[in-house]
Amino acid sequence: MEFSTADLERLLMFEHARKACEAQYAKDSHDSENLLQWGGALLELAQFQTVPDAKLMLDDAISKLEEVLTINPGKHQAFWCLGNAYTAHAFLTPDTDEAKVLFDKAADYFQKAENEDPGNEMYLKSLEVTARAPALHMNIHENGMMMQQSLGGGGGGGGGGGGPAASSNASGLKKNKKKNNDFTYDVCGWIILAFGIVAWVGMAKSLGPPPPAR
Repeated sequence: MEFSTADLERLLMFEHARKACEAQYAKDSHDSENLLQWGGALLELAQFQTVPDAKLMLDDAISKLEEVLTINPGKHQAFWCLGNAYTAHAFLTPDTDEAKVLFDKAADYFQKAENEDPGNEMYLKSLEVTARAPALHMNIHENGMMMQQSLGGGGGGGGGGGGPAASSNASGLKKNKKKNNDFTYDVCGWIILAFGIVAWVGMAKSLGPPPPAR
């Protein structure tokens, strides 16, 4: 996966935010604002990972955000972020039925956020986009499967050493891995754009600049 300079700056910023939140949590595990920022940073960082790592990071974000709600049950920002986390998880889940369960959870959290802060345009927009998400999910994964089939053609016969078929297989695997990475980036990037998680940039900046790259 290749990142632009702006992407790398965001990656550094949110990694810095994550570490700062982790350090703050060690001092005060009941700081709900800190937990909220931590969950938000993990949501952002998930888009820079491979699919399996992105799912793990989203699970971590969900855990932090649920912890926010044990401290402050009416924190609408935490409900909204949980909606984003479940939406991202759904897009990274190929099975349509499993994804539908996750989309339903996301919609439920977006509704809870809107209930706590009625009329919030961002929450209303999130509900609207989530209603269309299952159709988009199906479209993305159908295209992905067709791409895999065209890439993976010809399962070679037995015997024999590598030759051109083996090197072609290796190159196909590399391409698939790159597509896997790019898929995570594109899907999570869509979530970022659709729901405006970029608001977290302001929070991360409030933690101070990241250390200079060595």
